[in-house]
Amino acid sequence: MAAFYINSVGQFINEAYNSIVGSLTEKAGAGFHQQLHSQTNSWIEEIKILQSSFEDLSEQIPQFKNFGVVLEYPIARRDKRIDVLLITDRILIVIEFKVGKSEYSPADKEQLLDYCLDLRDFHFESRNKKIIPLLLATEASGVVNQFSDNGEEVQDIYCTNANTFSDCITRILKTWEKEETSIDYIKWNDSIYSPTPTIIEAAQTLYAGKSVKEIARSHAGGINLTKTTNAVLDAIELAKKNNEKIICFITGVPGAGKTLAGLNIAHHIEFQTSESSLATFLSGNGPLIKVLREALTRDAFKKLKLKDGAAKKKETTRIVSFIENVHSFVKLYHTEGSNTPNNKIIIFDEAQRAWNAAHSLRKAVKGSKEKESNQAFSEPEIMFNIMSRHEDWAVIIALVGGGQEINTGEAGLPEWGKVLQTNFKDWKIYISPELKVGNHSTGNLTLFENEPTGLEIIENPDLHLNVSIRSYKAEKLSQWVSLVLDNQPRQAQLILNEHLNKYEIVITRDLEKARDWLRHKCKGTRRMGLVASSGGRRLRACGLEVKLDLEAEHWFLNPRSDIRSSYFLEIPATEFGIQGLELDWVGVCWDADLRRVKNEWSHKAFKGHKWQNTANLETQKYLINKYRVLMTRAREGMVIFVPKGNPNDPTARPEFYNATANYLISCGVKEI
Repeated sequence: MAAFYINSVGQFINEAYNSIVGSLTEKAGAGFHQQLHSQTNSWIEEIKILQSSFEDLSEQIPQFKNFGVVLEYPIARRDKRIDVLLITDRILIVIEFKVGKSEYSPADKEQLLDYCLDLRDFHFESRNKKIIPLLLATEASGVVNQFSDNGEEVQDIYCTNANTFSDCITRILKTWEKEETSIDYIKWNDSIYSPTPTIIEAAQTLYAGKSVKEIARSHAGGINLTKTTNAVLDAIELAKKNNEKIICFITGVPGAGKTLAGLNIAHHIEFQTSESSLATFLSGNGPLIKVLREALTRDAFKKLKLKDGAAKKKETTRIVSFIENVHSFVKLYHTEGSNTPNNKIIIFDEAQRAWNAAHSLRKAVKGSKEKESNQAFSEPEIMFNIMSRHEDWAVIIALVGGGQEINTGEAGLPEWGKVLQTNFKDWKIYISPELKVGNHSTGNLTLFENEPTGLEIIENPDLHLNVSIRSYKAEKLSQWVSLVLDNQPRQAQLILNEHLNKYEIVITRDLEKARDWLRHKCKGTRRMGLVASSGGRRLRACGLEVKLDLEAEHWFLNPRSDIRSSYFLEIPATEFGIQGLELDWVGVCWDADLRRVKNEWSHKAFKGHKWQNTANLETQKYLINKYRVLMTRAREGMVIFVPKGNPNDPTARPEFYNATANYLISCGVKEI
């Protein structure tokens, strides 16, 4: 990820500005020549300010000429470039130029912070370095900056204009002159830069026709999603060649990129034609569909500058087909008809949440064949019935998240194995070893409850994603969460202390402290929000209502200034609204529906005016899974809020909460 221009400060000062502009123009490529000359003019003014200021600084500071200057460094995750980096022997100064601007706008500050945070998280040579954001608005008035180390890798923003720029650099160098690091600007420019996109960013990339070939992180080597994609593509190729029907199960820990892998396969160029698509991505997750479609619509309309109604409608139709609702697919090919689908390949997201037979019957349309015959089919059986209509080959790709079943009527993983064993032995089965033996990533479930007979099963370790890319700072987060929920506090504490030092998990009994912590941690356009169990009905006493309808597209996508957005920390998303999606910083609001009693979890449901015991084992499992979902949504860190309770409120007594807070602290979580 090399910059458009890199040189020592000494050589930069002596190089003609038009030569530097020529280098920048050449690297920008053919597309740049179609732009207005405003970019060229901005570069010229930037270079003149830099050369003049750097020359003065070189006379004052002998080693200054040996520092590195980098112009137009690409930030792939944001599809933008950093204007200037001054790379000293100790620190990185990231400079955002706003030529002709007379103010330091909040949007410009957010943009600059985003660059710095991405370097911190995804640029190998920037790890553990002090990164100083400097906003230079050439025509703005001077400001009084307080130069001091905030104790973090990314420092607070400093503001300057063209006239005070040199003095600002001098003060920065003086503040961090004793920094005990060493930086080589050539090595820095050649460094690996491996951004981890959010699911929204990844969907936008795929929709634009690009391939997400690899997801890696700077904090760990990372697992290559390409291996999983290639394993599935190889299986599909064999199915086509041999006229076979196959099912591939992709498993993984929460946030490992199963949805991303599925989208990548569904929109692989091999399966796209001018008229149609051989593959379709199906999801029953309503909020995920709504948020992705809205994000793609906003992004496409902005990039394509669409204003014409017909053009917008055409683009919207294309976006709707990018990710389809599984229940609409079932209605089209099962409930209302028996046609063979155009798609030879279907990718079923969150396959463990497929409906069981009883729930399918409850949801069946009045007058349909299920209602008339009172015969129900589970969604796994429906999928096999539909895809078996192909006379030659067909493929089902099931994306499975362990311990993610959160609602009554969800069949779970074993239903797929049961249907295969009972009715579809002619289907070849591809699984990961984890799906055969079960572990925390599969919710300790296996595909088959008993040893299967008469089935052809192929194991491939590449079908399992064992590292979370959502929590790129925390490979062991899902394991820690499983230990917490499985009553193993000592092991949880060990995992937290030894493996989660870059991922922050704290607890508080004060909701305002939780909000303040989130506001302090969440910088730039990184996203924060509150989440809570849908059964957390007594959070109402703290001013949080879990029964309010969540406008998911606004909550996940709108900016800090919009009261409907997650930034306002007013409306919590429940497990139904947040599953499959993610935030950077999360506040988990823990109510008394899951509480500690005698060193065990006690499962409750609030009905009428009081809490009642939940004796049904399946419902207990759903409740545990709700908190598993809530605790694995954050990319960077989370604060857990456990209310203090109220001795005068019989539904929110302190004893309902104190044991839970103490237990979480025993699992290694620090109180703030």
